[in-house]
Amino acid sequence: MVDSRAYEEFRTARDHLLEHRGDLDGARDFPRPRAERFNWALDWFDREAAGNEAIGLRVVDLDADGATLAETALSFAELSRRSDRVAGWLDGLGVRRGDHVLLLLGNQVELWETMLAAIKLGAVVIPASTLLSPDDLADRVDRGAVRHVVAQSTLAERFAGIGGDWTRIAVGAATEGSAGWLDYADADRHSGAFRPRGETLAEDPMLLYFTSGTTSSPKLVQHTHRSYPVGHLSTMYWIGLRPGDVHLNVSSPGWAKHAWSNFFAPWNAGAEILIVNQPRFAAKPLLDAMVRHGVTSFCAPPTVWRMLVLEDLAQWKVPLRELVGAGEPLNPEVIERVRDAWGILLRDGFGQTETTAQIGNPPGLRVKPGSMGLPLPGYRIALVDPLTGAEVTGSGAEGELCLPLDSEPLGLMTGYQDDPARQAEATAGGFYHTGDVAFRDDDGYITYVGRTDDVFKSSDYRISPFELESVLVEHPAVAEAAVVPSPDPVRLSVPKAYLVLAPGHRPDADTARSVLAFARERLAPYKRVRRVEFAELPKTVSGKIRRVELRGREHELHGGPEAPTRGPAEFWEQDFPRETP
Repeated sequence: MVDSRAYEEFRTARDHLLEHRGDLDGARDFPRPRAERFNWALDWFDREAAGNEAIGLRVVDLDADGATLAETALSFAELSRRSDRVAGWLDGLGVRRGDHVLLLLGNQVELWETMLAAIKLGAVVIPASTLLSPDDLADRVDRGAVRHVVAQSTLAERFAGIGGDWTRIAVGAATEGSAGWLDYADADRHSGAFRPRGETLAEDPMLLYFTSGTTSSPKLVQHTHRSYPVGHLSTMYWIGLRPGDVHLNVSSPGWAKHAWSNFFAPWNAGAEILIVNQPRFAAKPLLDAMVRHGVTSFCAPPTVWRMLVLEDLAQWKVPLRELVGAGEPLNPEVIERVRDAWGILLRDGFGQTETTAQIGNPPGLRVKPGSMGLPLPGYRIALVDPLTGAEVTGSGAEGELCLPLDSEPLGLMTGYQDDPARQAEATAGGFYHTGDVAFRDDDGYITYVGRTDDVFKSSDYRISPFELESVLVEHPAVAEAAVVPSPDPVRLSVPKAYLVLAPGHRPDADTARSVLAFARERLAPYKRVRRVEFAELPKTVSGKIRRVELRGREHELHGGPEAPTRGPAEFWEQDFPRETP
């Protein structure tokens, strides 16, 4: 039941973007696929995979020392055949169009097989992180109306207390916790014949994502067979992927960035997906693997980049062409260190679970240090005054980053499932509201300022945490930084930095003095960091810093009427009076 029109429309759009590399204006004129019926796995992946013996997926498992424990490489054709077998087997188990299927799998071949199979069936996939607790999973099974679960056998015990009538499928050797679960290996014995039950509409739901919840409980984001596969043409363009590339993305399953860069964007381009699994992240073995497997395109979150630049990257001769980062803004210091080592510009981009890549620095265009870049094909960006709700136009504008709904944003979700209040708030005034504040310069480049709830005032001056953090990480002792307002009786609040130190540095007064002096020399007086504390940063399971926890801690420490208390490794600029102007 391959829809030839859907395939041709998608292929034409994809090829237009590939042909307009370095020509963003021309790329924005790409013909949008608008077929009423579209199933990406059937109409695009299987069609491209037919007879295609090029490697589509390579999964490499390393031990703690970086030695290869196992390696599996599958061609596009084999992935198509294997996912057909899984789809036929799941169909026999009663998985039907519209059923919600929760996946609790690591970076293993079965994840890609099951994703493709579920899309072919028209089922709705709920990706879940292997780090989730039993309570987290119970919430997803309940709010996600889950009908089927495919999980690692070693994780099956986390579902022990979760009742309900849902199919249980375990991947891997049987464990005590997976007793009574169906064995995924039985799919290998299926004949392989698969015929979908009916047609897939492009607007049918395909994916449900629970957001990472940096400031609130997770929202349930719904995407369709159009919004995500077609939407990720913008992501493919931003990364700069080409047919035949070897693309490595450091990301854990269960989060949107994994689907961005480990599923849709590479396979939209016809690139190989390389997965490097490590028992614990270590920069050197990862870099060795990049050289060994000829990585041409690499994406990692800023946390990983900040660890990578602690190494002498120039020692690794990787055949890289494209480097990108996403998840949180990239600090200019990290970008410069990478360029000094490899001669390649690390490019920033912006998007959300609710969208695909909205803004970015695509290859071939001028990059402005510190800027997220320009609106990508399929997106028009508006900056909106949070007080009036009106769009702020012209150069020098600053406001909430929004997507005008009448512009038909390419990869925008259909909405927050079963949450009309949140949906109404997110789409008020004819815009989709991202909750992020940004600045637009004379050339239209957009620079991230911060979350609407992260930006704060000190002595009536508006402070962007990201700007201060970018300065702090330039100090050789600082690996990561998170700036939040710390209550102050005179200034209302003052900037305080929570710092994670680079190896070889001690969390003592000498380090604090050095960091405060370093920041003071590089920041305007009203932006001065006045307090620092050495501590681990609280993060979501997807790796984003939970500043909401740090703000709460500051109110506990310093928000009361009594004399403020100090954190266990906290230092104030008053501690160094001779150095305080």
